Amino acid sequence: MDSEAIKKAVGDILLAVGEDPTREGLATTPDRVAELFADLYSGVGVDPVSVLRDAKEVPAAESERGEMVALRDISFISLCEHHLLPFEGHASVVYEPGSSIVGLGTLATLVEVTARRPQLQERVGEMVAQALVTSGVARGALVLVSAVHGCVAYRGPKQRLTTVTVATEGTLSEDTKRHEALLLAGGEDWA
Repeated sequence: MDSEAIKKAVGDILLAVGEDPTREGLATTPDRVAELFADLYSGVGVDPVSVLRDAKEVPAAESERGEMVALRDISFISLCEHHLLPFEGHASVVYEPGSSIVGLGTLATLVEVTARRPQLQERVGEMVAQALVTSGVARGALVLVSAVHGCVAYRGPKQRLTTVTVATEGTLSEDTKRHEALLLAGGEDWA
């Protein structure tokens, strides 16, 4: 990430809106925004599959893996790629174990890495589900994502509406298993 270019761009934006970027309250704003962007965009260039491949495998015999593993309400913040305004919400991840299982914290990290880039909500779920199946951690995956979008809250309808999306891959795309996974994810109203 080019922090100096970000600082310059923020200064230019402040000038463009008619502000004085050197005034006391704004003088360090470009520095703070560059630090914020380093965090908000920390997933740029990171392959979500690498999170799973680099994770420490949890030792478990096939009989100890369960039929499905679910982790609900993983909070995240992302940025809408259309307006660069934040959207924030929760992802619930359900997967049917493949050859191994990973720690629950790894699932939260997977969601975090996937969300920390200019993004669409639908793609967050798709990337998480695809990474789980592509890595071999899962035979199937379902990701339910609910979020409130800044572009809807601050412009347009100016409402704090919740958008819900579902993404599936592999065996959890099938009717019965998809239904069961939706129930585990907390999507009782959609199952």
